[in-house]
Amino acid sequence: MLAILKRDLRGYFTSPIGYVFIAAFLAVLNSYFYINNILQATSDIASLFGFIRFVLIFTVPILTMRLFSEEYKQKTDQLLLTSPNGVFGIVLGKFLAALAMFSVVILFSLLYLVIIAAYGQPNVRQVLANYIAIYCVAAAFISMGLLLSSLTENQLISAVLALAVFLGLYLLDYSGIGQNNRIINNFLYAISMFRRYENISRGVLAINDLVYYISVAAIFLFLTTRVIEKKRWS
Repeated sequence: MLAILKRDLRGYFTSPIGYVFIAAFLAVLNSYFYINNILQATSDIASLFGFIRFVLIFTVPILTMRLFSEEYKQKTDQLLLTSPNGVFGIVLGKFLAALAMFSVVILFSLLYLVIIAAYGQPNVRQVLANYIAIYCVAAAFISMGLLLSSLTENQLISAVLALAVFLGLYLLDYSGIGQNNRIINNFLYAISMFRRYENISRGVLAINDLVYYISVAAIFLFLTTRVIEKKRWS
């Protein structure tokens, strides 16, 4: 697993994808922080993390599109599957490599906290809750993107599919469907990838919300493993 993690993490920096991901993420994030926090002179960090959650819709497809698709295209998937790593170890290594790339971007957000702390008083509990939550959301999104990457050898198709799925989930949450029907609304909240985050952003770390995101990540990692195992024996 560690060998796969190091290999894929190195791959992000030996190709344009890693740099595109970091540049795109930081360009949007810096602009938002300047407009929302600097110009408005506010120490509210919750809206920034809420915005990061939205940005993940467009950036995670960039991060995950190559993970298996490139292996198929370069015909290195069979070599990978015959390595000492088990299939789940391969899947987990790739997942952790993508999560590590996300961590690189999140580390830059610590600079925002330094700036806010210099001129205001950030809510420590709220900040910690948002960091934990955004990692859970990112893990869920990355696991979904990883599964979609395992289904095709075309990186562009993988990215478009992931973007379509993420946008679909976002629209499902905020389209107003089920607003006048309590049963439907409760069901949509139960499977919600976005509305669940709103309580956490206020500093309320509900265990069931965290378990939901972790469960989503675990389920999609399991499904990816099954897809790769099927390809291995086909």
